[in-house]
Amino acid sequence: MYALILAGGSGTRLWPYSRSAMPKQFLALRSERTMLQETVDRVLPLISADKIYIATGEAYADVVAEQLPDVPRENILIEPVGRGTAPCIGYAALQLRKRDPEAVMAVLSADHSIERAEVFCAALASASEIARSGKLVTLGIAPREPSTGYGYIHRGEKLADLSNFEAYSVAAFVEKPDRARAESYVASGEYDWNAGIFIWRADVLLEQLALFQPDMVAQLAQIDLASGTPEANEVLNTVWPNITNIAIDVAVMEKTQLAAVIPVDIGWSDVGDWSALADVLPHDQQGNAVIGPHIGLETKNSLIFSPRKRIVATIDVEDLIIVDTDDVLLICPRSRAQDVKNLVAEVRASEHKNKL
Repeated sequence: MYALILAGGSGTRLWPYSRSAMPKQFLALRSERTMLQETVDRVLPLISADKIYIATGEAYADVVAEQLPDVPRENILIEPVGRGTAPCIGYAALQLRKRDPEAVMAVLSADHSIERAEVFCAALASASEIARSGKLVTLGIAPREPSTGYGYIHRGEKLADLSNFEAYSVAAFVEKPDRARAESYVASGEYDWNAGIFIWRADVLLEQLALFQPDMVAQLAQIDLASGTPEANEVLNTVWPNITNIAIDVAVMEKTQLAAVIPVDIGWSDVGDWSALADVLPHDQQGNAVIGPHIGLETKNSLIFSPRKRIVATIDVEDLIIVDTDDVLLICPRSRAQDVKNLVAEVRASEHKNKL
């Protein structure tokens, strides 16, 4: 099995610690290891470093190489501009098919938190069995609550019993629902969260991509044909910006008849905002998640994040997010954590855009 780790996101919802020059996947948020390093560490028992590929932007290639010295430099795939997950996954699949015509690839995100790494690796191994039969497999996350922040996967008929897991056909992919529908999905027991974790044979993915996105596959073939030639960079920079900007879910998974899902409980979080990070960090007796020095009186259920080591002192606060960096201090209610991306838009339009 091979792994493709997507590491090109901007991480704006974890501003001001996550910046455009160093987004969250390259930062140490939960341990001394960065999120990218944790993602690689997690799969090393199953996939060796020489079989791990990283898709990222040109600005981050050196950071990836520095953080992952055991991953061959040629395994770092550069996107000149962001064009959605479908093109970079398709390009990686072309590379893997040349290396191994029967390659099974797992597509992972560099900024996910997974508490049960052993279960996760076991699920990937089981998923590879289904993938070898020609299915496009995704891992469905057992819902912890009726969240309106995730897409859902509606399970269909059972396909197979695996060791400790079950595989189902996918009846439908459902966009982020309103609260009432989310509650009905969870109550039915037939739905899982869509975490964007995929396992498939590279050749099967390319066949389906060609079926639904033929123009994209033709463009990727141009880039692939030029690989290793003096014209490689010129072709990449010319063709890539004109590729359709589309997610793999929309490009293939919502259309294919080959989709399968394996429900798992792996302690997953996408660490999509500060409140989500607070959920996966250790808590003190008052429910606070604290990184850095903090002194508090009557402080409850808050995130205090001070990696710059300045003491944060609080009195009588509850359900707050406090992020202290060298040049920006963020304070907001935990319930408004997702609005940080809107705040970033305001900063971008202001005289302080250099703080991004």
